[in-house]
Amino acid sequence: MGFDDGRKLKGVYAAEVLRAKQVTPHMVRLTFGRGDLERLPQHGFDQWFRLFLPRPGGEATNFDIVPERLGMIDYLKFMTHGDRPPLRNYTVREHRPDLGEIDVDFVVHGDLGIAGPWAAKAEPGERVVLMDQGKGFDLAADASFHLLVGDESALPAILGILRDLPATARGLAIIEIPDMADVQEVSGPAGFEVRWLPRKGSPDQPGALALAELRSFTPEEPATLSAYLVGERTIPTEGRRHLVSAGVPKSRITFVGYWRIGKAQA
Repeated sequence: MGFDDGRKLKGVYAAEVLRAKQVTPHMVRLTFGRGDLERLPQHGFDQWFRLFLPRPGGEATNFDIVPERLGMIDYLKFMTHGDRPPLRNYTVREHRPDLGEIDVDFVVHGDLGIAGPWAAKAEPGERVVLMDQGKGFDLAADASFHLLVGDESALPAILGILRDLPATARGLAIIEIPDMADVQEVSGPAGFEVRWLPRKGSPDQPGALALAELRSFTPEEPATLSAYLVGERTIPTEGRRHLVSAGVPKSRITFVGYWRIGKAQA
């Protein structure tokens, strides 16, 4: 199942905030539970979902207008509602089906965006709605090497992939973060190298460090490389161009721009 397959899934899940934790200086973790989460499927890897949030400023939120799926027609109808809840895409950081709970990490940059500021102040009992979209990462059984690249917005996805990869997998994860204090514990195959690239003190724009590191990478066996490039849009677009020029088949590169400079990240 790839990113595009999420449009074929159907079903929404009501939930509420159970707990909040400041994981690192720029990451807040919310635990969601109750509601419908006991029946939320577990896909593993970078399982992602549409998150419908409370409206800012204490405005009444009409979750009843959330459709069961979000194809083009459904999306256009949803966008016509003036009281629609804000919509963002997020990754399941950890899933505990036996408890009906999921952890979700939110990047927080002060008052920028909608989801980040909300998560920073979220209180237990606040309601949300999730729309399951499956997973974007497809495990290539013939992959000789896995390359995972992203910024802090991709951190939950990359750590989830590392967690669920086979123990025999080999590869490299390049993760750009705001500061070394934003490093998180990694659980993954012994044959994987994780490179943390802190932006602090760097004049470069977000994504530039990860992209530069990616461009310095030359695959030994490009025909059997599996690449996953996500985050600020220059990482997947320019990174894919580099890998294709190095001989990696386009079909072996998963790439998605989560956000772009000049628009809110969260």
